[in-house]
Amino acid sequence: MIEETGKAISEASVLRSASTLADRVGSSLPFTSDLHGTIHRWLIEEAYTLDEQRYEDWLDTLTDDIHYVMPVRVTTALGTPFSTSPGMAHWDENKYSLSRRVARFLTEHAWTEDPPSRLRHYVTNVRVFETDTPGEVLADSAVLLFRSRGDVNEPAIISAHREDVFRDVGGDYKLARRVIVVDESVLRTQNLAIFL
Repeated sequence: MIEETGKAISEASVLRSASTLADRVGSSLPFTSDLHGTIHRWLIEEAYTLDEQRYEDWLDTLTDDIHYVMPVRVTTALGTPFSTSPGMAHWDENKYSLSRRVARFLTEHAWTEDPPSRLRHYVTNVRVFETDTPGEVLADSAVLLFRSRGDVNEPAIISAHREDVFRDVGGDYKLARRVIVVDESVLRTQNLAIFL
């Protein structure tokens, strides 16, 4: 099966606006490199931030031109040049739309998260690459989300591949693009009122 690159998925979105089109260059960096360690730690700290639902803090780690997209996964025949549905996404967002989702969590109208879900993000298989855009690096990772709500509903598990682009902003890295490709065509969760 052919996997589209995060750049191709992001570039095809009409909502992408002016976000980065950085793409990986060469082989992944050694795990012992300082840059790999920095990005790996960033991803682990983010996982704890999302688990604790500190979404306002999370927004501060994103660039103003972020593109955050999770295309709809499709099952296709061998040799088909795509594995996601062109033009369809569970999420296709920018900084403004993400901030509106976060603001809603702080109101009495966030019924999908009242009571809040119990979340656990597992991040592994991290690879870091240099890119063709100065000041930006790319990271691949595997993420597994465990989500439990209430006392009687079955927990939900979402497995996905993420391709992230990070930009050096004044000496700190911020997330400039996230493309999430889930491993199932049909998601088995009540809703998507969380972040991956």
